[in-house]
Amino acid sequence: MSNILTNLFSSTSGDIPNITTDLHSHLIPGIDDGSKSMDDSIEMIEAFIAQGYTKLIITPHTMSHRYPNTRTIIEEGLTALKKELQERNIAIEIEAASEYYLDETVMALIEKRDILTFSDNYMLFEMSYVQPLHFLEEMVFEMKVAGYNPVLAHPERYMYMHDDFGKYERLKEMGLLFQVNIPSFGGYYTKAIQKAAKQIADAGMIDFIGSDAHKIRHLDALKEVRLQKAYAKIFENNTILNNTL
Repeated sequence: MSNILTNLFSSTSGDIPNITTDLHSHLIPGIDDGSKSMDDSIEMIEAFIAQGYTKLIITPHTMSHRYPNTRTIIEEGLTALKKELQERNIAIEIEAASEYYLDETVMALIEKRDILTFSDNYMLFEMSYVQPLHFLEEMVFEMKVAGYNPVLAHPERYMYMHDDFGKYERLKEMGLLFQVNIPSFGGYYTKAIQKAAKQIADAGMIDFIGSDAHKIRHLDALKEVRLQKAYAKIFENNTILNNTL
């Protein structure tokens, strides 16, 4: 990356905050659909550093039907990744939580208070992209009773919400925090997702932004969007909490 581009990422331009903490990535190798190898992980982490990030909160999937990760699996993967970074003299702060797919298995973990959280007991979770979760309100209530602060991952990607913005408003009324993927603002997924991301931003509903990086091409998309006006507009109506983590 050129010095000019590096300066853009490492300094504040106008009123745009300098976000240096990424929330939501899949960088622990071999445990979900993210990084496939330690070399893949290192390549992506170096790309984060080149864009000015100094802290990464890595969130591998916990999904009983596809990626049945446990606290032990995730923590051991994080330890191995930290060791590799140290051996390569790569300086960046990393920690791990998880991106939980809401189902009966995760609800059992919530009841046992066995959730990997980040910062202020934030719990990152996701749902089906195509089918509404009918008992979501009850599940959110149980999260809060257990002492967790629920954070909905990439709300812009749930297609069944696109036809009625009031569905997002009702989620906010339930007390959910929103983490929106930065690449969504550049149309990386679909135009419909891009539109939803912009609507959520315009309504001032975003609490966290993240890369949702699985592969190096996601870092390329992240770099591109962070230089666009759409990225700057995020901060006009939203208080982004990433740097408090």
